[in-house]
Amino acid sequence: MDEEPERAKRWEGGYERTWEVLKEDESGSLRASVEEILYQAKRKRVMETHGQVRLGMMRHLYVVIDCSRSMEDQDLKPNRLSSTLKLMEAFVDEYFYQNPISQVGIITTKNKRAEKLTELAGNPKKHVAALRKAVDTVCAGEPSLYNALSLAVHTLKHMPGHTSREVLIVLSSLTTCDPSNIYELIKTLKSLKVRVSVIGLSAEVRVCTVLTRETGGFYHVILDESHFKELLMLHVKPPPASASSECSLIRMGFPQHCVASLSDQDAKPSFSMSQLDGDSPGLSLSGYFCPQCHAKYTELPVECKVCGLTLVSAPHLARSFHHLFPLQAFTESPVEQHTDRSCQGCQGRLKDRSVFSCPSCFSSFCMDCDLFIHDSLHCCPCCIHGPSVS
Repeated sequence: MDEEPERAKRWEGGYERTWEVLKEDESGSLRASVEEILYQAKRKRVMETHGQVRLGMMRHLYVVIDCSRSMEDQDLKPNRLSSTLKLMEAFVDEYFYQNPISQVGIITTKNKRAEKLTELAGNPKKHVAALRKAVDTVCAGEPSLYNALSLAVHTLKHMPGHTSREVLIVLSSLTTCDPSNIYELIKTLKSLKVRVSVIGLSAEVRVCTVLTRETGGFYHVILDESHFKELLMLHVKPPPASASSECSLIRMGFPQHCVASLSDQDAKPSFSMSQLDGDSPGLSLSGYFCPQCHAKYTELPVECKVCGLTLVSAPHLARSFHHLFPLQAFTESPVEQHTDRSCQGCQGRLKDRSVFSCPSCFSSFCMDCDLFIHDSLHCCPCCIHGPSVS
């Protein structure tokens, strides 16, 4: 414990004299102070999450969900388990939207054991369906970080070196029951370059602090449900690609969606390979056919079960490509310096005290458009649709 800095132990320090932040204006209103707090929070998101750092395109992430007795606590409504599973559904959808050629797996731990809820896969529907069924899970016993991490490492250690290996733990309990020395496992995780992050629902736990510090992950403890959602969404963005990561060529197939005509007498309905996982409704005349082995699939992206070829569409690859070259942070300047007081994004009037300008085309945007461009669009609309130079 002596290795920890003193300021890290005093978690109360963030709440000392917080009332001094709120100040009344001439009319006695606190609106200006509240708007200032919201403004600083938005700017913090932009400055922290957008830098000129090359990010990983292909990710393999295991999410470990604590299903111990402590998940029955009702500080999150209706209880911790239901709230976690609901937020995890939104996380899975957003994760695959931002990382369409990545994969996720879900592990649950209770009664000193760990088991896989879903295997590593790139189909969000499969994970969401499993999360909805898990609402009826009976919370019991203690979690086991050792067993959960061992189960995740057993699969992640076989992943290729050009992909990122990550584990995200949602931990509610203040204890963990491990069959062996977890600090030896932490050394193994570090040697395998597995990044482990933890989101605590109760309080800070010493072993989680060591775990995240040694593996290069993040450790946060939630304040409320909205803060919980915000912490989850921080893990949607890929981590920075390490300089030691391997570079290799990846074979991919780009199948087109084929629909057989009903008037074609030779057309016959067929099963999809997705039927093996129970995801396909049955016989159909349409689908995506692998260009290498001609196996049929109902949706992309997917890894061909016959030849192992990664099947994607061009938009999937384009949405992942922006992680290699992140959009630069826009330049902030006072609104008084601009003669044109309209936002080039939403065409609304600039009401904030600051204007954000693209460093390439010098177009001006409001704060909300700045956040939308960096979080969702990942490219400046004025640079794309600007007049061509002859």
